[in-house]
Amino acid sequence: QVQLVESGGGLVQPGDSLILSCVASGGTFSSLAMGWFRQAPGKERQFVATISYSRSNTYYADWAKGRFTISRDNAKSTVYLRMNDQRPDDTASYSCAGGRTGPQVVETAAYGYWGQGTQVTVSS
Repeated sequence: QVQLVESGGGLVQPGDSLILSCVASGGTFSSLAMGWFRQAPGKERQFVATISYSRSNTYYADWAKGRFTISRDNAKSTVYLRMNDQRPDDTASYSCAGGRTGPQVVETAAYGYWGQGTQVTVSS
């Protein structure tokens, strides 16, 4: 089984940058497409970004383009999400997910492995 553990969340001020990490264990990380999702209280889970396992191709939600960057380090079995110029509306629990799927997959059902999430709160 694959386990995913996120870290890096916390309280930040508007305009700050933050990098989230997700470490995988118990499986072959390099064979997994990885994605980031977020969920705010009272709202549905929202796709943020995904990165493929084959060529590290990336795909972003429209609202995330230009501010968020997803990357991976297969040697460390880790996927990252860099968030620049954070806004209060970015406040949410951010979860990483892994799946043996193709590129540019935004559906939650395509990801079989999920972390428990790390909370990001953006407030002045």
